[in-house]
Amino acid sequence: MMPIRKPFVAVIGAGQVGATTAQRILEKGLADVVLFDVVEGLPQGKALDLMEAAPVEGHDRHIVGTNQYQDIEGAEIVVVTAGLPRKPGMTREDLLSLNAKIISQVSENIKHHASESKVIIVTNPLDIMTYLGFKKTGFPASRVIGMAGVLDAARMRYFIAERLGGNPGEAEAIAPTIRSANPSPLTSPAAETE
Repeated sequence: MMPIRKPFVAVIGAGQVGATTAQRILEKGLADVVLFDVVEGLPQGKALDLMEAAPVEGHDRHIVGTNQYQDIEGAEIVVVTAGLPRKPGMTREDLLSLNAKIISQVSENIKHHASESKVIIVTNPLDIMTYLGFKKTGFPASRVIGMAGVLDAARMRYFIAERLGGNPGEAEAIAPTIRSANPSPLTSPAAETE
């Protein structure tokens, strides 16, 4: 196993979103990664796959998979993707009680093992889970943030480009970060650049 170098990012949750987050961090050369999950063997297997891709991708970053919270100690940033996905017919609000238990436990472990970190919450329902993470860690508000705005803006940029037959990289949009069951985009600030 290759050693993790500081500063590093801890990703809590090795599902699709967590594994993709770890992959992007590694491939962009941003930091080493500790990938945590409660499922035995899952983060270790995904970490091995990502390390084996390093020669192909041409980066020198390291990743380790773990089921032990103490391995996140010293993380500069903790990205929380842990939680249950929304099933067909479920609203984001239906996820509240299920994911609140998970985020509470994760936040307590972040507070204990990575008390100086900045926390980025990705778990839905995002606004509520971010607030819960803020309360449970006891960290200053400036160190616990939710990620919805970036994702919503990227989605909107894609749909603008698709509708106009353009390149998503050339579309610009700002998306509000308040999540609801029936989101409505604000189209007035949207534009396609030339």
